[in-house]
Amino acid sequence: MTVLNLFIRVLEVNPGAVAGLIIAFLVLLIIVALSFRLVTQTKAMVVERLGGYHKTLGVGVHFIIPVIDRVQKVVSLKEQVKDFDPQAVITKDNVTMQIDTVVFFTITDPKLYTYGTENPLMAIENISATTLRNIIGELDLDETLTSRDLINTKMRQTLDEATDPWGIKVTRVEVKNIIPPKDIRESMEKQMRAEREKRQTILIAEGDKRSEILRAEGDAEALLLRAEANKKEKILQAEAEATAIFKIKEAEALGIKLIKEAAADQTVMQIKSLETLALVANGQATKLVVPTNITDLASTVMMAAEFAKKEQEPKK
Repeated sequence: MTVLNLFIRVLEVNPGAVAGLIIAFLVLLIIVALSFRLVTQTKAMVVERLGGYHKTLGVGVHFIIPVIDRVQKVVSLKEQVKDFDPQAVITKDNVTMQIDTVVFFTITDPKLYTYGTENPLMAIENISATTLRNIIGELDLDETLTSRDLINTKMRQTLDEATDPWGIKVTRVEVKNIIPPKDIRESMEKQMRAEREKRQTILIAEGDKRSEILRAEGDAEALLLRAEANKKEKILQAEAEATAIFKIKEAEALGIKLIKEAAADQTVMQIKSLETLALVANGQATKLVVPTNITDLASTVMMAAEFAKKEQEPKK
């Protein structure tokens, strides 16, 4: 007898029992379907059996025994970010300020994360707050404002060691905001304005100084150029005078040479002497001596020049 024939005989005898069998079959089918669990990428499932840890399911399709096995927690293996509220801290020089931090972490062991602590995120927040207070308590206000990298490094090391038993790896800690008290902020703003005004004054003074230096250098270069120009002018004038004297002497020498080559006689020499005497007489001399020997031109010229020089000298 086949199962189908048995089902037909039961249906003929007791129709209500068949309906119950169908319902039971559907419930069994649903239970079996729910016994298969699909675990996606970057997730893990912690399974308990009869109330105790059984195993951790990775990526893929897994079968668990209904009623006996139970999924305790689905854990994300991605890097997570937690932005904590600002914490009140006191610096070494007794300045109270607000600092908020951002913690980056990943879950490395789903079992430890599930059973390690009741609330891992709250535990991280409390450890972060106490660690931050300890670090800031060793720094003064100025060091706190300029030591973000130091604060980040110390907090990451401390949190990473504290959260290791919970299956958590702290990868990065960043100080998000440092908020000093209002009076400190106003004082810092005044100091910043004073520094900017100081730098502005220094820049203006340096600009004026540079301007004066450039102006003095320009004046010095102008004087040097004028001196060089005067020097060149005098050199050119001296060269021109020397050239003129040379040309005059050269012409006189040429004239003497021509007279000599022309074999001038006594009459010509007397005429030249008279011409020279006439030129001498055109001066301011009031006395003139004419030698008896008119041909002695050199003597006559020298005597005439001597008298002219004496006449021009002021009388004592």
